[in-house]
Amino acid sequence: MKGVLNLVSVGPGFSDLIVPRAEAALRDSDVIVAYDLYLRWIEPWITGKEIHTPPLTQERERALLAIEKARSGAKVALISSGDIGIYAMAALAFDEMREDDDYEVNVIPGITSANACASLLGSPLSHDFATLSLSDLLCPWDWIEQRGRHIAQADLACVLYNVQSAGRQEGVYRILNIMLESKSPKTLCGVIHNAYRPGQKVSIHHLEDLLSLQFDMLTTIVIGNRFTQRKRGFIFTPRGYNNWDAPAEQPVANELPEHALWVFSGTSDGNALANELAGQGYPVVVSAATEYGGEVAAQHCSGVSVWAGHQGVEAQRQALSQNQARAIVDATHPYASLISEQLMGLSQSLNIPYLRFERPSSFAADSGIECTSTEQAAEQAIALGGRIFLTTGSKDLAVFLQAPGAAEREWFVRVTPEPEFIQRAIDLGVPRSHICAMQGPFSEAFNTALWRDLKIDCVITKDSGDAGGYQTKVAATQALNLPLLVIKRPKLEYPFAASTFDAALRQLQTWNINA
Repeated sequence: MKGVLNLVSVGPGFSDLIVPRAEAALRDSDVIVAYDLYLRWIEPWITGKEIHTPPLTQERERALLAIEKARSGAKVALISSGDIGIYAMAALAFDEMREDDDYEVNVIPGITSANACASLLGSPLSHDFATLSLSDLLCPWDWIEQRGRHIAQADLACVLYNVQSAGRQEGVYRILNIMLESKSPKTLCGVIHNAYRPGQKVSIHHLEDLLSLQFDMLTTIVIGNRFTQRKRGFIFTPRGYNNWDAPAEQPVANELPEHALWVFSGTSDGNALANELAGQGYPVVVSAATEYGGEVAAQHCSGVSVWAGHQGVEAQRQALSQNQARAIVDATHPYASLISEQLMGLSQSLNIPYLRFERPSSFAADSGIECTSTEQAAEQAIALGGRIFLTTGSKDLAVFLQAPGAAEREWFVRVTPEPEFIQRAIDLGVPRSHICAMQGPFSEAFNTALWRDLKIDCVITKDSGDAGGYQTKVAATQALNLPLLVIKRPKLEYPFAASTFDAALRQLQTWNINA
């Protein structure tokens, strides 16, 4: 008798998500070849059959075994989760077939990881999208990076497969940074662990937040595009974009002055520097990462143009080039190291001078307990306190709230009054009563009263300098006899740096950049 090779897809993990044609193929097959995990999903249809379960790493052996059984005249089902034709076993089977094989071949489609994860998130793949596997076992890593860069530049929604393994930890962060070169940091994304399987977890984040998360091989990441929206706890990408240009709220770069100094700010001292440069007669553009930051810059800086909104590196590149920027002045927050690295890269690629303006450090050994990382600060806070107050902003909330032992502590957070920052804290499980949405810096008296009334027993901050209210936090914690954990500033090698207005002006004049 002529054999049959059924290439059967069994979906994400529940029997009710297996298509009827797959069930029929399983019932009709005499021999089952599968990874043993999949057997539990199909158990009702394979009782009494000849079953082979080579281990997970022996995919080619499984394909060869199924083919040999089909060549001998058996009806065989070679099984794969998801869709067998997508990052799965079908290609291996076709690779091992011979042209003179005469057994019948049937490919039975299934629900892919991309489909399953998208359904748990809402509808993020409603328009063009791509999938990208981060496993370099069968594809060179430089190819993966190149494909990721093209996906980002096209601003396609995408699904990342094989995200992180024990031996492949850093690749996903490299790809996420590549995505951030072209996509907005605020692009909505979903992280799904064990989709439609026991232990399922689904969470929604901004693209920039993914850099602080840990993943594994059972995790899939879905990244939206600039049109992806959030509603009722879901994310979706509109089926028709209608306006094919940038969304209406995005600033128009070609309306900004040419030959200006571009001050990338978002801090009070950055705005003060922009104001000083404008007062010296320089044309100045202040770039702020949020609309709120733009509003603050407009209020405190006279005679400057403001470019506010969530811009990716490519949008910044186009704006700097199009407006023939004279210099990049990086006055971003001392802990915004990713932004600083991107701005230094733009400086090199566009041949525009780069100047780092950074507030001096205020940390002293008697002012707090220095922590080398956010993770170390979380670990120490959990050991020291039960009611912990975070003055570190919204970006690293996940590191604190998902640290071992964090669930047994009460967390209080202070964030700037941006709806997205407040929503991020809520999504991570911070009670609304524990969220202080305020614009700092704050006085010693205010901090002391707040922390006393909330019965705080540990405070975490960053070495934000005097402009960031560091000394008032030190004074308040000392008055209340509370431990103050201080996260150390990241160290970058800046080509030129200044910490005073005079030093910044002298450096510009050294470059013959005069008002």
